[in-house]
Amino acid sequence: MSFKSALLVGALVLTPSVSLAQTVTTDTIIVTARPDPEDPPVVAEARERLSRTPGAVSVVSNEAYEGRAATGLTDILRDVPGVLVQRRYGEESRFSIRGSGIDQSYHQRGVLFAQDGVPFADADGFSDFQKIDPLTARYLEVYRGGNALRFGGAQLGGVLNFVTPNGRTAESENALRAEAGSFNFERVSGQFARQWGEWDGFAAVTAMQGDGFRDHAAQEQLRGTMNIGHSFGDDREIRLIAYGADIEQDVPGTLTLAQALATPEAANGGAVATNWQRDQTVLRASLQTRWRLNDATLFEGGVYATATDLYHPIALKIEQKIQTQGGFGRFDWSGELGGHRADLYWGASYRQGHNDQQLGPVFFPINGDSRQRATGLDVFAEGRYFVNDRLALVAGGSYGRATRDYTDHLNSANDASKDFDWFAPRIGLIWESADGAQVYANITRSVEPPHYGALVQAPVPGFVPVEPQEAWTGEVGARGRTGPLVWDVTLYRATLENELLSFNPGVGIPAGFFNADASVHQGVEFALDWEFAEGWLLRQSYTYSDFFFDADASYGDNRIPVAPEHQYRAMVRYTAPSGWFVAPNIEWRPSDTFVDYANTLKAPGYTIVSLNTGWDFDNGVSLFVDARNLTDEAYVPEFGAIIDASAPGANTAVFYPGESRAVYGGVAYRF
Repeated sequence: MSFKSALLVGALVLTPSVSLAQTVTTDTIIVTARPDPEDPPVVAEARERLSRTPGAVSVVSNEAYEGRAATGLTDILRDVPGVLVQRRYGEESRFSIRGSGIDQSYHQRGVLFAQDGVPFADADGFSDFQKIDPLTARYLEVYRGGNALRFGGAQLGGVLNFVTPNGRTAESENALRAEAGSFNFERVSGQFARQWGEWDGFAAVTAMQGDGFRDHAAQEQLRGTMNIGHSFGDDREIRLIAYGADIEQDVPGTLTLAQALATPEAANGGAVATNWQRDQTVLRASLQTRWRLNDATLFEGGVYATATDLYHPIALKIEQKIQTQGGFGRFDWSGELGGHRADLYWGASYRQGHNDQQLGPVFFPINGDSRQRATGLDVFAEGRYFVNDRLALVAGGSYGRATRDYTDHLNSANDASKDFDWFAPRIGLIWESADGAQVYANITRSVEPPHYGALVQAPVPGFVPVEPQEAWTGEVGARGRTGPLVWDVTLYRATLENELLSFNPGVGIPAGFFNADASVHQGVEFALDWEFAEGWLLRQSYTYSDFFFDADASYGDNRIPVAPEHQYRAMVRYTAPSGWFVAPNIEWRPSDTFVDYANTLKAPGYTIVSLNTGWDFDNGVSLFVDARNLTDEAYVPEFGAIIDASAPGANTAVFYPGESRAVYGGVAYRF
């Protein structure tokens, strides 16, 4: 792919703008029972819908991050409490909610990753969020923990759902955006949105390239999105959403802690010598409908298909051709039962797919030729019954079934298959005051069957005997708005059995997995927005994560590594009446974080200071500057887990250095 060609394509597309937030309240991520009246209607509607959930939920609008150089989940979700998201390289990041897949040293599991309600994961639940274009999300829905039942999900971490703009919900009819900055970063995008009577359409193209702040971390991408809908009136429509991406990414690899702090720009020597890469093409399409059957009942459903070709030489040469198909249907009903208000949703989701995988030697003499087939079925329901106007009781559950069928074309003795099924119930309550503040509580069971990365671990023949991860999670929380304050606080405790954990067995080798005995994940998620003066906003989020083994045979009561115990972020933003703004911000890990299960090695805490400023002009032009790590602190926000860092011969090259001082700027034009 030629980046100059990509620039030309992007420049030819006219689009709805990625403008700066007009007010300090537009980009609020806290869900309250009373939506912000200055939110765009589609975002305010999403906040109101999520506020019915008796648990921790957030909405992140496009307005919240479009005034920054947002290139991945790290930039988009930085202010959401309870979410650990840290960049490794390019757009590859760690993504975990309440310790879901906390050990995962590559990509993501434990959270249902979706776009427009359709899973963006492979059939076995494994996700790669590099496929998503952050500039073409109208807003994001974050259902933390056991609050993902609406999507059929029973994962510990919940759901992250990207919602694509359409011709009716996009910010404006046309927009162009161009960005540039440190490490030869360049990105252009164009968007177009229209309504033609009963039809509407949205199209977007984004092209990006950059060298990355580390050696051998260059990337080049071209992404395109299309959303076409036809309305039949009165909340009835059918919609086709298509997406394609061509992504080329060099992989810099990991370093020891000393190397990461002393020479953070360096790449792993093996990564450079054998040219580690992660290149993929993605094609995806879904056909969906929203159809009101009567005043009380609404149906939403659809079918989808995704195809991915991956070329990924690291210490092994990995080539994959992945195909996934699925469908879902959900009914929403609201009315009365016994003279009391009530609502109910119920539905099912099914997915199937296969992965044809070839392995070849780079550092290690391993060859592979296999097909991995998987299916998943979720049947779910949840209802609310209002005891009175303020208090609702909630009950629901999901039945899940997953299959794994592995064929080794080189050695049939390794062929294996396994089925999993489970039931995950849920109970809760939610109380709402007259001014819209809410108090809630719930208890939910979660189950995560092992994906192929855990089941197939060469040179072990067949499937490794790992068991599904199971947990019971209880949470209590409150959220609301009081004068200039918007607040959201949740306390949770999850008791796990057979927690799926992994470690880095060697540099460039995908992680090995095992089941822990009993473990506990508990913590506090807190966010507060305070408009303390005209035009001034203080935004804060704090996450306390206390994850530990519970009398484990190998690790006793040790802390589970990787997740920082304390994570604090704050921003002070001033927005002038004329449209310019300035927003210094801080990211703070006040304490060191364990790296290994034996608790013998820690990564140091850090403080990162950054500055964001810009101007939104009346003629549709918006400018921004995003200056990061102003003190040029050497720090390590992300790393893989180790069994015992003090053991002789232990692989301790598991660290990804944080980005050094960098400055990015951009301009957007809406018309």
